[in-house]
Amino acid sequence: MVAAVALRNDPAFEPQTPAPSRGEVLARYRHLREISNRHYGKVMKSLSEDAVLHHARRLGLARGKMFILDSMDELTLAFDLAVHTAPAGRSRAIDRYAGSTRFAPGSDEAVVLEAMRNARFAIVLVERRDQAAGLIVTDLFRKCELWLVDKGLERSLPDGCLFATRYYTPGRFSMTAGVGMPVDLDLLARAVTSTPQLLRRSYAEAIDDRRFAEAIYRIAVVEGIMEGVAYQDPNDPDDAA
Repeated sequence: MVAAVALRNDPAFEPQTPAPSRGEVLARYRHLREISNRHYGKVMKSLSEDAVLHHARRLGLARGKMFILDSMDELTLAFDLAVHTAPAGRSRAIDRYAGSTRFAPGSDEAVVLEAMRNARFAIVLVERRDQAAGLIVTDLFRKCELWLVDKGLERSLPDGCLFATRYYTPGRFSMTAGVGMPVDLDLLARAVTSTPQLLRRSYAEAIDDRRFAEAIYRIAVVEGIMEGVAYQDPNDPDDAA
């Protein structure tokens, strides 16, 4: 009897939570993506044309009040900076939106919005495919591993690829904030040297400086990197789901 009791209390015999299936992960991803798209839609409606033009001009996407675009996808770079960054002493658009709206505490809407407010610009290294869905990546500057769910990136990024993106984490997995591009070490070096203020900062400080993302985006525009980037509707059918 003693042996039987000891056996039942052995942690090795505790029931294990089954890993979610691909279909379950993607269903949750689509649900959270729909919520984030609604949030982003409302934030972007609150942006003034001058705010977007300011960032577009800094990226070489506008002159005066005229946008100069090779692809409409390039404009996502200006929107990303307008939503998620602000000079010292100024509020960010995402924070102003959060302060103007209310959601039930603990609701998916509230959780996603808070995650979006804490979104991080990062350079990630694709390590491998997750067994269910998405990618296992390393945030190189912060030295942490992430489970990143994004159907388009899962299909298009090979293992070992470097990718610049902004991500947020509303639950077990992280998601991109709608912007991203492949990069290499040479591009990263040029982004840092083109912004002297970053040379005086550590890697951890540089990646959190809004000017680093801006420098990456500016080089991507000049070199036409965004011309090879296409965005996928998360509701597109997935044969493997």
